[in-house]
Amino acid sequence: MRASARRRTVFAAAALGCACLTASGCGGDGGTAPGGDPASAPERTPAPTPSSEPPQRPLAGRTVVIDPGHNPGNREHTREIARQVDMGTGRKECDTTGTATDAGYPEARFTLDVSRRLRALLEKQGAKVVLTQDGDRPFGPCVDERARIGNKAGADAVVSVHADGSARGNRGFHVILPAAVQGGGADTSKIVAPSRDLGERIAGAFVRVTGSTPSNYVGGDTGLDTREDLGGLNLSTVPKVFIECGNMRDPEDATLLTGADWRQKAALGIAEGIGGYLKR
Repeated sequence: MRASARRRTVFAAAALGCACLTASGCGGDGGTAPGGDPASAPERTPAPTPSSEPPQRPLAGRTVVIDPGHNPGNREHTREIARQVDMGTGRKECDTTGTATDAGYPEARFTLDVSRRLRALLEKQGAKVVLTQDGDRPFGPCVDERARIGNKAGADAVVSVHADGSARGNRGFHVILPAAVQGGGADTSKIVAPSRDLGERIAGAFVRVTGSTPSNYVGGDTGLDTREDLGGLNLSTVPKVFIECGNMRDPEDATLLTGADWRQKAALGIAEGIGGYLKR
């Protein structure tokens, strides 16, 4: 071996020796102290496997309020829900019974089912979810109370789930956004822009996940409609939208709305829109 080769060998050996001094051992078996018992050697903590990693919870720390439109019990409490309440710019009935399909499947059952599915999807991602009602009260809440629930929760987003009762042939979904309203107890100036962002994201995800098309009778084919006559929006101080998932009075839409598989898709579409908004 030439001298230069011998020098390179020495340098390599020296480097390896230094590495062994700073590591737990050079044999890859956890190392053993010179002259010691292998049982006394420090144990290495195995690297976590992918299956042991904590689940992803991208919505942890976020609060979402879901507002299932109407209440199945409203039909037995028509006098109570007819009571007039403040809607910010005037007065309006506490609530209504909602609509139903021609076969009698009520909107209130639809909204509660989709809302429960939506809650499960959002909680799986770590969100704190509050429902304005969970079939746990005889009627209501009234529209002003629905707004207060979201406000009190300090919600990052509120979505009111509905289905429409329009004429036969009117099909598709639309998302209702708050108008710029100031007057009485209403001031939506701070929530108009974020609510539009929330609504646009929900509309986009709803199309993608459900395959539904934007309404052919509201919103000029955009799937978005701005209104100033809804107390649930007027009285909100946090970003809030309504979604009319389809028209219960149209036979084709009714077939979708009454199917459990499609309702799961509807919940997933709404959840993806909310998630996109909260993770922006």
